[in-house]
Amino acid sequence: MNVFTRAAPKKGENFELRADLNSEYRDKRKDAIKCVIANMTVGKDVSGLFPDVLKNMQTEDIEQKKLVYLYLINYAKTQPELVILAVNTFVKDSDDPNPLIRALAIRTMGCIRVEKIIDYLTDPLQKCLHDDNPYVRKTAALCVAKLYDLKPELVIENGFLEQLHDMVSDSNPMVVANTVTALSDIHVAATSQPSTSSSDPAIFTITSTILNKLLIALNECSEWGRVAILSALSRYQATDEKESEHICERVVPQFQHANGSVVLGAVRVIMIHMRNVKREELTKQLVRKMAPPLVTLLSSPPEVQWVALRNINLLLQKRSDILSNEMRVFFCKYNDPLYVKVEKLDIMVRLAGENNVDALLSELKEYASEVDVDFVRRSIKAIGQAAIKIDAAAERCVNVLLDLIATRVSYVVQEAVVVMKDIFRRYPSTYEGVIPTLCANLEELDEPEAKASLIWIIGEYANKIDNAEELLAIFVDTFTEESYPSVVLAHRPPISLPRTTVAPALLNELIGEISSLASVYHKPAETFIGMGRVGADSMQRKGSDSADDRLATQKALQTVAAGQQAENLLDFDDEPADGGDVYAALQRD
Repeated sequence: MNVFTRAAPKKGENFELRADLNSEYRDKRKDAIKCVIANMTVGKDVSGLFPDVLKNMQTEDIEQKKLVYLYLINYAKTQPELVILAVNTFVKDSDDPNPLIRALAIRTMGCIRVEKIIDYLTDPLQKCLHDDNPYVRKTAALCVAKLYDLKPELVIENGFLEQLHDMVSDSNPMVVANTVTALSDIHVAATSQPSTSSSDPAIFTITSTILNKLLIALNECSEWGRVAILSALSRYQATDEKESEHICERVVPQFQHANGSVVLGAVRVIMIHMRNVKREELTKQLVRKMAPPLVTLLSSPPEVQWVALRNINLLLQKRSDILSNEMRVFFCKYNDPLYVKVEKLDIMVRLAGENNVDALLSELKEYASEVDVDFVRRSIKAIGQAAIKIDAAAERCVNVLLDLIATRVSYVVQEAVVVMKDIFRRYPSTYEGVIPTLCANLEELDEPEAKASLIWIIGEYANKIDNAEELLAIFVDTFTEESYPSVVLAHRPPISLPRTTVAPALLNELIGEISSLASVYHKPAETFIGMGRVGADSMQRKGSDSADDRLATQKALQTVAAGQQAENLLDFDDEPADGGDVYAALQRD
């Protein structure tokens, strides 16, 4: 044999897969389908195998059918002419004796966003909505919402909306939950249209009768169903105080649930309906029961923990007594990401009072010795906020600041000077004895805000500083070049620590959106919904969010994206991942 003979050219992986997909052996075909899905998952283009995969659609093997359907969903848009060839199999599968196959067929048809397929969907959907098996009915309910999103007139013409309203009375709690989800999604889509009227069948109005059915189903369905029902309950307008009390009492047991999404959903319902509760004893009882589940959320992974902290921050602005005895659970851990530490600092200051300020100051002083400069600055700032908030603790706060200034660490000294300026404004002529120490560290100051703060202090107390003119002269040469203005001996607005960071009306709106992105951003949904990724990024750049907020949001959404990809590729069920309605909403199809 000639050693220089040229080897035959490789025909590529897709060539081999095509051969296996058409093999006479069933196991070989199934293994080839798995390989195709694996390649599709990692981003390889296997759309050229569409006809060959499609041939394997007619099978009794449910696992294989799932994989083929998954492939069809992924490539239907790029191969609309070929996907129509699968219609007969879809229709046939919707009549299969196996309820799992019937549900799989109707779900897949709803997920394939090709108009030619939609026209064939109505008859199978009509049958599946009345199917004897609850799993098929609950799948069909969600399919109606998907169909409404694509072609609303088809839903109305076929009476699917009326059927959904009837299905709220279904005997199976999961069917009720999915029906509520579908009706709520359709309601949101309909109300976004300016021409929608209150008589439109797409408007989902919760009556007292529906309310009772939802409360009954609440304890019997999965996390996904509970989240959907709780979301609907948060929209319900109670007829009187007694009904609000009844709702609160029925929802409180959800605080014990292991899923964070359910817990936050229950908190939202309680906070909304508690507004109508006049009995102070019941209100205190509800607030007391709310604390343990919120604390439990802090043992979640960092991204979920951050979402919980953002929501807790809002709750404390509305009711500061919810976690009044839980300061220590917000102490920062060494391995907490910065964005989690920042939220914890803010919450600790909100919870600070005369009874726990010493523990807070001890903790903040320790934080000020850490290596993360940004966290150190924020910790020192929190000491100043505690001084401004709690009159009786102001002197203790000042003493801690003096200890930090004594370290002679540049960025520590500079932040302490800025903080002392605010303390002087809050307590005029009270801590003048600190001024010599501040002036002695003048050479440490090279940041504009720190310089401006010391200039203000010297100017404000010039008559009590012997060499005030000499000290100010040091800044004169470069004063016009500084980016930070220094206002001396001018009218000073009163300084205090605001109880809320959002307007009262907006706060009420955001409380009604607890566990959604609105409560995470602390902004109304209309400021970022519907703008797409580019618009949302622009909103973040223009808004007041810090870099830490954006980092945390990015990490949270990356976690969601990973979960969404895993669900779409591997699971055909409707269960959500743990971690709040933010995740549940984004993980749905």
